Amino acid sequence: MGTLLSSSTLVAMLLAVTRAAAWLLVCPPFNGRAIPVAVKGMLAVAMVLPVVPKLSTKVPSTGDWTLMYAALEQVVIGAGLGFLTAVIFAGVQAAGDLLDVFGGFSLAFAFDPLSFSGNNAVLGRFYGLTATALMFATDAHQLVIRGFTLSYEAVPLTGAFSFERLGDGLVTGLGRLFLAAVLIAGPMIVVLFCVDIGLGLLNRIAPALNPFQIGFPAKVALTLVMVGMAVTLLPQAVHSIAEEATNAVLKVIGR
Repeated sequence: MGTLLSSSTLVAMLLAVTRAAAWLLVCPPFNGRAIPVAVKGMLAVAMVLPVVPKLSTKVPSTGDWTLMYAALEQVVIGAGLGFLTAVIFAGVQAAGDLLDVFGGFSLAFAFDPLSFSGNNAVLGRFYGLTATALMFATDAHQLVIRGFTLSYEAVPLTGAFSFERLGDGLVTGLGRLFLAAVLIAGPMIVVLFCVDIGLGLLNRIAPALNPFQIGFPAKVALTLVMVGMAVTLLPQAVHSIAEEATNAVLKVIGR
């Protein structure tokens, strides 16, 4: 025997799915191209179904523009919460980008400027893909999803959303982005900087050796060795960043 849903419940589900879909399009690790749009739509519906009993049935009427405004508001809320999480998680890839610069991998742009593309950031892309894989391996994605689903209780479909708290959260998230990048890549950057100083001193003492010619492959090899040693610490870093992102979302929604 089937169960009929009232029109208000259907409208509430539609608005909730709109928020979830906007969140999935922006929030890592679900915002990647590897997940088709159709799959993201099904994930949005699957995320909303468990929270249907908690959704407010006080929804705008379907006969005027109020419903469209409400849907647009849900898009802004979902995208804002997803972008907040993405900003914090960008610290891992930013660490790889810093290593690309100090390790010499970004010199490809200097030799061939027309090859500029986000895919050319070798270590940045490696760190980004590794962080995505570790999120699923360490169940960190469940923390992120839990933080978002709590927004349906803290910020009802017809409730007021504090964009001021969202702005403060984004500013704090940018600070955490740079902090995470420095904490992850900082020790290796210091070592590479010391290598540059050593090469400079060697060039002053024995310029005939041409140390800068041998310094480039040496720095690349040293960077790869250090990345191989430090990659074992990434699971703990990714899980900590996931907790920070979840706490930031909870703070924005007032939980």
